[in-house]
Amino acid sequence: MSYTVRPVTEEDLKRIMNWRMDPEITKYMNTNPKLTLEGQRQWFARISDNPDVRYWIIEVDGQPAGVINLTGLVQEDGVLGWAYYVGEKKLRSMKLALSLEMSLYDYIFDVLGKKALVGDIFTLNKGVIQLHLLCGSYIVEEKKNHVCKEGISYDVTFMEMTAEHWNEIRGTKKYIKILFE
Repeated sequence: MSYTVRPVTEEDLKRIMNWRMDPEITKYMNTNPKLTLEGQRQWFARISDNPDVRYWIIEVDGQPAGVINLTGLVQEDGVLGWAYYVGEKKLRSMKLALSLEMSLYDYIFDVLGKKALVGDIFTLNKGVIQLHLLCGSYIVEEKKNHVCKEGISYDVTFMEMTAEHWNEIRGTKKYIKILFE
């Protein structure tokens, strides 16, 4: 299997819209959006002109599999946010998840020169929290009832990886290098 990422294009919008409205994806996200193709075009125009964000399509053997993004690129504190999902169930794997996360660490610390990567995960998403821990990320805090979605409150776990910590542990990790550009 080969793993790559490439910038999102307008041709990806319908696929992204369908992934993002999939209940299996949205159950772990802050919103359950009702998207339209026109709305997706407006979103794409906003992110295309925004130097603070970057979005990529995740590909497995050349097949679109999901979306990964960074936020906070122009903020002076050097702390980025991130998120991703693999919308194509048949293309999900632990090897892909590990390779994406650790390759992203390489990119933001070695190429972009940032100091930290932070993310928030619904606490009930234990598998993803364990994945981040396996990659070396650590829990910063858990906030009870932090997100209310459709009348239900969710606890959120906040996690972080710093450049310093990644440099200390990188040599102990095995993963397929994915190039972010």
